[in-house]
Amino acid sequence: MVIKVFLATASGSTAIKKKQQDVVGFLETLKVEYTPLDIACNEDNRMWMRQNVPEDMKPSNGIPLPPQIFNEESYCGDYETFFNAKEDNSVYAFLGLPPPPGSKEAMQAEKSCVVENGTHTKEETHAEGNSDESLREEVPVGERNGDTHAKEGEEGETAEEGETAAEEAAEETEDSARIEEDEEAEEEADEDKDEDEAEAPEEEEDE
Repeated sequence: MVIKVFLATASGSTAIKKKQQDVVGFLETLKVEYTPLDIACNEDNRMWMRQNVPEDMKPSNGIPLPPQIFNEESYCGDYETFFNAKEDNSVYAFLGLPPPPGSKEAMQAEKSCVVENGTHTKEETHAEGNSDESLREEVPVGERNGDTHAKEGEEGETAEEGETAAEEAAEETEDSARIEEDEEAEEEADEDKDEDEAEAPEEEEDE
């Protein structure tokens, strides 16, 4: 990628000369390679610059003045937009170039990437860790491990087993009582029968 700076070396305007010097001097300070293209001595350069500056960036008379900056065929901006990028520490973005490592612009880009990706800072991560610990403190240890629920289930099953055993014991007692009553009734019936048989011959002898 080649940065092209369109200049007017023979311009009689002091303001234009100063703007051109600011742009060139700052690019040299940043060690950004660029190609100066003179529009005063080269008609092709002047026509190309006028044709490739976007319409919304041209002045009211339709004739853009130098300096004008391009990255290959892509328009970057004029002196005003370059100055704003310089103030915002975003000249490399303005030129369409990757910022060198360690530069202010590179550090700002890293911070913006962190925010966009949702990466948490150490303080936020620590706060999240504390919130998890507070939740653990609120919940009893037994409930966290499932021991409390297991004990409740065991107690419930033990109570049910006790009730079932009591019911079975009561049924066995009733059955044994019934059997005893039946046996007593049979014994009484046998005794009455024996008495009847014993009395029957005596009555026959009396006759």
